[in-house]
Amino acid sequence: MEISYATISDLKYIDSLQKKNAEELSFYPAQVFEREIEFKRVLLAKINNEPAGYLYHGAFRPLIKIHQACIEYDIRGQLYGAELVKFLIEICEIQQCLSIKLRCGSDISANFFWQAMGFYCEGVTPGGVRRMREINNWRYDLQDVWFIEKVIPSNKKQDASVWRKRDKSKKISQFSRGKKISDYRKNIVGENSE
Repeated sequence: MEISYATISDLKYIDSLQKKNAEELSFYPAQVFEREIEFKRVLLAKINNEPAGYLYHGAFRPLIKIHQACIEYDIRGQLYGAELVKFLIEICEIQQCLSIKLRCGSDISANFFWQAMGFYCEGVTPGGVRRMREINNWRYDLQDVWFIEKVIPSNKKQDASVWRKRDKSKKISQFSRGKKISDYRKNIVGENSE
């Protein structure tokens, strides 16, 4: 396997793999990948000179985030994803990062992968109202940490029944964040518990 930073010519492949795995990944428009490829934040894995997956990470800071990681479905479980993550860990060590973090939906099999890679769950947060699953917050420390609070990762399955029953007249912008989205979630859950 060969790992390198993606180029603009890889954009079409990355976007198509993201779309094929839409239920497991957060969505980023192609323009985001275009920008992040320029900033050297998208690693591309190739097997026999053919793209096999990618890993999109944030800026090198003390705490670095993995925004997306995806390997072609038919080659999962063959350590290609592990090689991609190990490559990122090596770069992070050179950059003197302290930790790597990521978020993963509770019903996604990738949670087992992250745990096997040495990541630990440091918290569980509510996910979006469409899937009503929880989000496991995974962390990998590159340097010794004095106080580590590990929690048991959630394995809650998604439940779209609440989303289907919602009052569609009470719309909210898909770009809403923070308190506004929290209030919307309470409203959706509240109106369906009656």
